[in-house]
Amino acid sequence: MNDLEIVFTLKALIATPDTATFEVLERNAHPADIAAALAQLSIADQVRLLQTASIELRAEIFGYLPEEQQLLVAEALPRSMLTTLFLQMAPDERADLYNRLPEERRETILPALAQAEREDIRRLAAYPETTVGAVMTSDYASLRAELTAAAALNELRRIAPDAETIYQAYVIDEHRHLIGTVSLRELILAAPNKLVGDFMRPDPITVHADAPREEAARLVADYDLLALPVVNDNNMLVGIVTYDDARDIEQLETDIDFHKVGAISDLGKTMKEASIWLLYRKRVFWLVLLVFGNLFSGAGIAYFEDTIAAYVALVFFLPLLIDSGGNAGSQSATLMVRALATGDVVMRDWAGMLLREIVVAGLLGATMALAVSGLGIWRGGEEIAIVVSLTMMIVVLFGSLVGMSLPFLLSKFKLDPAAASAPLITSIADIAGVLVYFALATALLDLPVPGV
Repeated sequence: MNDLEIVFTLKALIATPDTATFEVLERNAHPADIAAALAQLSIADQVRLLQTASIELRAEIFGYLPEEQQLLVAEALPRSMLTTLFLQMAPDERADLYNRLPEERRETILPALAQAEREDIRRLAAYPETTVGAVMTSDYASLRAELTAAAALNELRRIAPDAETIYQAYVIDEHRHLIGTVSLRELILAAPNKLVGDFMRPDPITVHADAPREEAARLVADYDLLALPVVNDNNMLVGIVTYDDARDIEQLETDIDFHKVGAISDLGKTMKEASIWLLYRKRVFWLVLLVFGNLFSGAGIAYFEDTIAAYVALVFFLPLLIDSGGNAGSQSATLMVRALATGDVVMRDWAGMLLREIVVAGLLGATMALAVSGLGIWRGGEEIAIVVSLTMMIVVLFGSLVGMSLPFLLSKFKLDPAAASAPLITSIADIAGVLVYFALATALLDLPVPGV
């Protein structure tokens, strides 16, 4: 079914609720597509339709709704229905929703849950949002080393309905310490009477629950894992981060980095959902701050007003030169922020990267200087062309080195390298470009030095 057919069916169900029709919809459309169509309706209609769906489908559709929609729907659901929904949700998604609910709504839900569910929600919800513990799930498949392959397969059949994945099982001892992993494929191929401890893979790759969440995403990507076990200080297995969760983390961190590179703090919601006031608040601080920073550019121009008066043609090239320095710096910063974020580059690589950037930026500056030299001769003669060409080389080199080095500097002081935003680098390059350009013009064109 396409999107229009799903929306049409949902609207028909609003008018005439019918479980059988919803079952037909379930067979012909993916829950993610149903959720996308559902999000276009009012909250009251979403609640009415979710009540028509089966409990399992209700939880699956709800999991695909945007976070803001989830919160609004959860607050509108009857207490009994929300409690049932909580029981069907994945543990990590359940904990995320619990953290977003108002305090009074939380207190009405917890008493209706079993002790095990209450403790699981509280434990997962206690981890800070940016840690691995906040994104892990506690629905994993665990086995004991003394089980035979046949008994292990029977155990997986028993726990499969509640496990996030059974393709990778985690071998634990009597104290829940992680001692190895075993895949479903290995269990199937093993002799039925062979012990799991004899063919498991010991010392698996793990991540600590308090580690930054991007560390889990990096490990999943680096080692091509279906799921990554999460342990506590005592090496006890407390959860897993699945491949799809790792992809979500990567997407989220990429969004945050892009916002920071643009000097915008995290919106906390999608661009379409963000209000005008939110967009204003997230953007205004850096823009106002950079306005005052750019006053230095204006001061530099004012300082060299005698030079400008003597050679008005210099003004023609000013935007071109300062923009080139800012563009070169933004390119370098973007490449370096991404390299630092993925672990491709670390702090000790700074010197080597600096030397490479000098060569690359020098070649870029020389190429761009050659490109503008003819324009300089046409607009102002050979002397102006020399000034413009030399300035172009210097500002491109300077902008590139600043753009490359600023992320390293921020990392050195334990700050986010993504904060080396394009607007900040552009402002620095603008100030330097103005000062270099007019200082060179004053020196090479035999003009009196301002203030002397």
